[in-house]
Amino acid sequence: MKTKILIPIYNDWQSVFKLLENIDSQIDGWDAEVSVVIINDASTEKKPNNSSVFKNLKSVKIINMKKNWGHARCIAAGLKYIYEKEEFDHVIPMDGDGEDQPAELGSIICEAYGYPNNVITANRIKRSEGFLFRFCYLLHKFLTFIFAGQSIKFGNYACLPKPVVAQMIKEPATWSSFSGSLSKLVTSRLSVKSIRGFRYFGPSKMSFFSLIKHSLSIIAVFRTTVLIRAMIFLAVYLFFVLQHISVVTLIPVVLVILMIISVFILSRRENITELNNSLENISNIENLK
Repeated sequence: MKTKILIPIYNDWQSVFKLLENIDSQIDGWDAEVSVVIINDASTEKKPNNSSVFKNLKSVKIINMKKNWGHARCIAAGLKYIYEKEEFDHVIPMDGDGEDQPAELGSIICEAYGYPNNVITANRIKRSEGFLFRFCYLLHKFLTFIFAGQSIKFGNYACLPKPVVAQMIKEPATWSSFSGSLSKLVTSRLSVKSIRGFRYFGPSKMSFFSLIKHSLSIIAVFRTTVLIRAMIFLAVYLFFVLQHISVVTLIPVVLVILMIISVFILSRRENITELNNSLENISNIENLK
């Protein structure tokens, strides 16, 4: 089985090289052909010289992009590159900072061996972030379930069989949200338990604003359902508070309306034309192995 690990990075070379070493160590003795494709999102920091010798990885490539596009779009472009340029059976997107733990690759790939045609997701059962982030994440899951009708417990860490990759690169939502697009296309998925790890080096690059944008981008994939459910919520809510209208009771109404507006604005990020042309943003390709 040929597996490609897809890693998007931006100015995080120290972490990604440590991740490569850990992956190479983790797959020692496996009966699998594992390669890595790194999508360098136009990093402004110079890539340091790497002296690591990868004994178990079949190949390691760095795809250098001309323009910075962001995490989701790098994954989308990476999926398209792998589908069109590489031979593979499965693709596993991973964050490059260590938060997606290489130690869990064994569970994911074993499940993929047993069910080669199924999507395998790494579902979070425990997170390593602080209280505020965990609270916001729970709020995100609640809103996604209530308004989009989706229970999404995974991020980018998943194993995709080749036919699903083919679907993903034809879906406009992939250009905006990996997990949202995957949830839309594949409703029946298998999962393994996953614990969010700690970053290898430096603080998280995910700001509070980025977290909100990420959450709403996922919800935006299901905007029609969101609009219908939001209208029902507003109608029911206003019916019960109609006799007690005040600034306080109108706060939920304002928040839901703002969410609807934000969702439809962010839905404009979905762009199949840009996804189709994404490989034109490649500057060059480096082969580390």
